Parts: sequence; structure tokens; C-alpha cells
Amino acid sequence: MSEWKKLAVFVGVFAACWFLPVDDPRFRGAVLEAFALVRWYAREHVLLCLVPAFFIAGAISVFLSGNAVMRYLGPTASRWVSYPVAAASGTILAVCSCTVLPLFASIHKRGAGLGPATAFLYSGPAINVLAIILTARVLGFELGVARAVGAVSFAVIIGLSMAALFPGDRRAGARAEAGGFADPAAPSGDRQPWQEALILLALLGILVFANWGAPGEGDAGPWALIHRYRFGIAGVFGVGLLLALRAWTDSDDREEWVDASWDFARQILPLLFAGVFVAGFLLGRPGGGEGVVPAAWVARLVGGNSLGANLFASVVGALMYFATLTEVPILDGLLHAGMGQGPALALLLAGPALSLPNMLVIRSVLGTRRTLAFVGLVVGWSTLAGLLYGALFPGGAA
Repeated sequence: MSEWKKLAVFVGVFAACWFLPVDDPRFRGAVLEAFALVRWYAREHVLLCLVPAFFIAGAISVFLSGNAVMRYLGPTASRWVSYPVAAASGTILAVCSCTVLPLFASIHKRGAGLGPATAFLYSGPAINVLAIILTARVLGFELGVARAVGAVSFAVIIGLSMAALFPGDRRAGARAEAGGFADPAAPSGDRQPWQEALILLALLGILVFANWGAPGEGDAGPWALIHRYRFGIAGVFGVGLLLALRAWTDSDDREEWVDASWDFARQILPLLFAGVFVAGFLLGRPGGGEGVVPAAWVARLVGGNSLGANLFASVVGALMYFATLTEVPILDGLLHAGMGQGPALALLLAGPALSLPNMLVIRSVLGTRRTLAFVGLVVGWSTLAGLLYGALFPGGAA
């Protein structure tokens, strides 16, 4: 960096500090909201969501055979196999837009093609069975069905679009596979593919059941029973994991696994917390106070079914951080405040899959051009889906 650029940066920072509106109550409230969102995120999502996700990502890098990834998600795998596998993964993982990141980074690093990898990136937080059921129960059956159909379809469409926009990724992957890159050294010891699968299944069990969502009010069905004993079930998977690691791995395997998990955490966590802070400053917390952007502005801008309303809902949803299931009560309040049905669907399709911290991490994995393309596809398709749905169901569910 030249001395003039350094001077410009210094002057810019000094000017920003000079004109900070610290006496403005909204500014002070937004700063408090940012710190409150960071604290809430650390308490609610790091230990039970991100830590297991980092260990799963490390396990994919170390224990999962490269051939398995290439067979189902690689750049030369059949589209009739890779995209359904990537899209269906969201029904298994009830994760938010941040928890899916280490898993995405791991399968992409392991050799998954850009198209299937981004299909997985979208589907992980978007195709959440409980969230879709809750959407249908709280926001209306039509909106729940539209969310399910849109999320599954978009995972495939966005993945195919990314592969078409960046064909060089597929050609490079094919050359690497032909050159032996996709066939890394065999796993340590005599581990079989089914043993690797059981290790990953145990880790997934811990992630899924430790974060099992609370049932609806008055619901006493199986979902409520699983929620009651969720930590015990997760503990059973934990015991199974320990037994599997002891039987099928050695100390070198486990050390490599911990190192790989730490690498993902070291790269991703700082960006996530920075993004969560900025998102809280701009838009506040779900169910909390406001950021610098007043909630009343948002409610006014998403009324009706215009192109602007749907686009605005998609963009706000893409920037705001939604923990799993929190989008439903937030949208319920916005709908009562006058939000249109089309913008509601647009936000449901863009919001859970994207967030500002999510975008920062995706950029570190894919680069700026691919990240902008992915975000643009999610926002664009969500806007179009909102326009269509708003035209078909202007009044929403009866």
C-alpha cells in the first residue's frame, strides 16, 4: 500500500471517529443491539451448533473418502445424482445460514463440484422440515407449501446456474479427478466406507438432536418427546462416536481431525462474529430492539406485491441473520403490520439461506465473483417467486 493510500485510510478513519453520532439515541441503541446479538449468538449457537459443525467439517476432510464425495457431488458426477443428494441434505440438517458454512467449506475443499456444493449451501438452512411445518401452521398452509416447493427447486436451480456461470470449475475438477486428485490416500488403518459413514452419522446425530427445536404450544406428539430427551439422545450418539473413534482410528487420525476442525473454526469464526455485529447494528435482534434502520420503514416498504416490495424483502432477508425457526414469528409480526404475501415468501426463501456473516465466509471460500453470483441468484429467484405467489394468493391463507 502506498503512503498516499495509507494517509487516505487514516484520514477516513479519523473523520468517521470525529463525526460519530454518539449522542443520537438510535445510534446508541443500535450499538447495544449489535453487542446483544453477538452475546445471544455466542450463547445460543456456538457450543451446540457451530462446535459440532466444525468437528463434522473436520471429519469430512479427514475421515471421508475423497472417492465418496466425488462419486455423489464431484464435478463429473451425474446431475441426476449430485443435485438431488445436495438438495435433500437440508431435510437432514436443521441448521442456520452460519452453521452450514463449515460443512459447505469442507465438502467443497474435499472435491465437490461448484454446482452441487452451492446447492448444498442453499439447501442446508433453507429446507428445514420443522421450519416448513411451522410456516404452514402459523403463516398458512399455502405459504408453507410454497416455501417447501421453492426451497427444494431453488437448491437445484441455483446449483445448476452456478455451474453454468462458472464452467471452468467443472473443467478444472474433471482434470483434477483424471489426474488422481479426487482419489486421495486411503484412510488410515483398515477403515471401511461404512465405518466412515457411521462416524459422520454419530456427529450428525449430536448436531441434530442437541439442537432439536421446541414443539408448538400444546403439542404432545413425538416431536415434543424427542425435544424433552434431546440431550440424552445426543449423548447416546456421543458415546457411539467415542466407541467408533476408539475402534477405527488411531492417535494420528484423531490429531489430524482436531487440527482440521480448528482450521475451519479459525478461518470462519472471526468473520461470523464480525458479520453478526454488523447485522445487529443495522437491523437489530430477532424479537429484540431496533438497529439504525427503523422496523417501521421495513414494514412500509414490503406492503403489497410490487417488484420493489419483493426485491426489498429479499435483500433485507439476505442481510439479516435468522436463527433456525426465528423467521416464522418475525414474519408473523410483519404480516400483521401490513406485509404482503409475496414479499413474505421472498423473505422466507432468501432469509434463512443467507445473512451478512454468511456472505463474508462464503467470499473467503469461493471468492468475490462467485459469492456475488450466488447471492444474486438467491435474491433474484426469491424476488420472482414472491411476485408469482403474491399474484396467485394476494390475500394469503383463509
